[in-house]
Amino acid sequence: MERIEGLDQLRRRIAEWRRDGRRIAFVPTMGNLHPGHIALVQEARTHAGSVVASIFVNPLQFGPNEDLAAYPRTPERDAEMLAEAGCDLLFAPGVETMYPRGQADQTRVEVPGISNLLCGASRPGHFSGVATVVCKLFNMVQPDLALFGEKDFQQLLVIRRLVEDLDMPIEIRGVATVREADGLAMSSRNGYLSPGERLIAPELYRVLKAAGTALAQGVAAAQVEQEGMRALSAAGFRPDYVSVRRVSDLAAPSRTDRDLVVLAAAYLGKARLIDNIRVMSAAPASDPQSNDCGSCDK
Repeated sequence: MERIEGLDQLRRRIAEWRRDGRRIAFVPTMGNLHPGHIALVQEARTHAGSVVASIFVNPLQFGPNEDLAAYPRTPERDAEMLAEAGCDLLFAPGVETMYPRGQADQTRVEVPGISNLLCGASRPGHFSGVATVVCKLFNMVQPDLALFGEKDFQQLLVIRRLVEDLDMPIEIRGVATVREADGLAMSSRNGYLSPGERLIAPELYRVLKAAGTALAQGVAAAQVEQEGMRALSAAGFRPDYVSVRRVSDLAAPSRTDRDLVVLAAAYLGKARLIDNIRVMSAAPASDPQSNDCGSCDK
């Protein structure tokens, strides 16, 4: 596996692959890799002749009180994992390559509406930082295909909207969440959990599964959200939200919507965990007698 840090060298390699007629797949990451990331690379390998992964801890998507300085960085182990997974090229730019004018003067990309819901409401500016860095990386790598995990379902939809609105000729493919044996979604931030918190953490997925079962049985979305928040609090989390949304755009579901996603975010110790579950509702998901938006974007 080749490792490149500079943009000019990256563009020369991409141009060579293009001349050879290769299809290029791209997996952007922030490093501290786990099997969920490797699943993206392996899936990319099945769809393209050349696979590029990037590692860049993007400061634009961290809030002022978030964990940028403490975010775990394991570059050598990451490179070994990527090489073993069949990655052809690791692009590992520095901040000066990504933001040569500095962060304050960096042109920003905004995906309105969907970026302000759920995690966007709790983390103002987060999805602008995500959209900006992904847009830059797409322009640098110029892939045919890019792969993202479905664990961060809102991020996946933000990036799909970005590509659609800016007419980028890139296929965006979501890859199913990779879980530990007890159901906990794999995340770089799971390392923040203490041993006791790690025992509690799988309850997030169990709460989501219970919510999905309730929706499939016709329980109203507002009731499902309230019960999910109660269950997370009882388990020891500090829940941010449990929210039932329409899969296509994360809007609150109407009475005719059946393809739904239940999303949750909750703090456990120092870790902020997110997860989601897809569900087909067998009955109306919304309660026409209620104006309660559950844990939406107030």
